Amino acid sequence: MTTRQAPAALIELASAILRASEVLPKHADITASRLVDADVRGRSGHGLIRLRPYVDRIRSGGINIRPDIAVLHETSVSAQVDGDNGLGQVVMTKATELAIAKASTSGLAWVGTVHSNHAGAAGLYAEQAADAGLVGLYFAVANANGMPPWGGTEPLLGTNPIAIAMPTNRTPFVLDIATTATSHGTIKVHARDGRPLPEGWVVDREGRPITDAARAGEGFLLPMGGYKGSGLTIAIGLLAGVLNGAAFGADVVDHRRDQVTPTNTGQSILVLRPDLFRPNAEVLADLTRQLDALRDTGGSDGRRVRLPGDEAARVRAQNQSGGVPLSESLATELHELAGELGVESPFTKAETR
Repeated sequence: MTTRQAPAALIELASAILRASEVLPKHADITASRLVDADVRGRSGHGLIRLRPYVDRIRSGGINIRPDIAVLHETSVSAQVDGDNGLGQVVMTKATELAIAKASTSGLAWVGTVHSNHAGAAGLYAEQAADAGLVGLYFAVANANGMPPWGGTEPLLGTNPIAIAMPTNRTPFVLDIATTATSHGTIKVHARDGRPLPEGWVVDREGRPITDAARAGEGFLLPMGGYKGSGLTIAIGLLAGVLNGAAFGADVVDHRRDQVTPTNTGQSILVLRPDLFRPNAEVLADLTRQLDALRDTGGSDGRRVRLPGDEAARVRAQNQSGGVPLSESLATELHELAGELGVESPFTKAETR
């Protein structure tokens, strides 16, 4: 059974829960908005399903709820943002806004984070740039290792996501992918809903497929595209982790198992103006035309081809008008979490049983 709630009500609930956990009001609002934005777009693995783990980590002292987020090593086209172990959504929102401001003036900007935390759906930050009429490329080091390098046996790599967003005259192009065959968030959703994992996502140490989502932690994630995905995972880890002075490889702290140690998560975002080589209107017209040409090639079902960002835009419009769908188990979890913290819940008993 699922229930639907208005995005504004869910943001209010999540923010109230975080504020009751002594998070600064502004930081609570940013984090709540990013979590619900993920759910609104159908990225439920990075949505409100993450709220309970965040609160647990805050209670354990693993997240700094009074961070001094500082900009370091700044130039006209770059900056390093020290998150001081604050909530990842807050740190990454600041980094993205800084990159957008710099790129709007200088043409492009690269901003990296250090001492950050899990920041949720990658596409949100790249799309933030597209919404400002800019191109955004986002990279992050995942907060848990679950995959060996190609040919190896020790899990020293994570799902390290990449997101690329480009503005158009209509729906932006937004590619948001993990470099593994699936993400930990997606596995978490499958486990919560009792759904099996497809073969090709997770294997045990002998290479046999694991399809029970509850047993995924016993095995290894597989890279997308074999050795190519493994190489891309490493490259993203170097760009978003090592260059910034953030964790990579054996230094990565698994935030699911260690609630106390700061993760020193690294993210990077590159933002650039579309008019670096040609007039902006001309570029946007060509981007729109070329993407529409791809959509109009026609799928096997006779419908337009769906491109990255199209489904998220459709789901977003549907959920903004009809409410965000939540599983019974997630509604119950949020209702119970609100009760623990003395926060009013929008859910009825029927929605949480």
